[in-house]
Amino acid sequence: MDLTPLIPVVAIIAFAAVRIARLRATRPESPSADVTARLEALERGVQGLQQELADTQERLDFTEGLLSKAREERHSPS
Repeated sequence: MDLTPLIPVVAIIAFAAVRIARLRATRPESPSADVTARLEALERGVQGLQQELADTQERLDFTEGLLSKAREERHSPS
């Protein structure tokens, strides 16, 4: 089962969670150490997901190039 299409969805959800955490953290009261640690963990998670998505897109582009080249070779007159 290929879960690649879910990566952007997960990234969007994680991005939203980071934004919500940042909004809560910017309230007048000082955020607790737990909130700060959780926010930093979320940011690291989002960065990791963004890197995985970029890697996946790079692999997809490479694979599409190979497939396109193979199709051209099959259809070109010899």
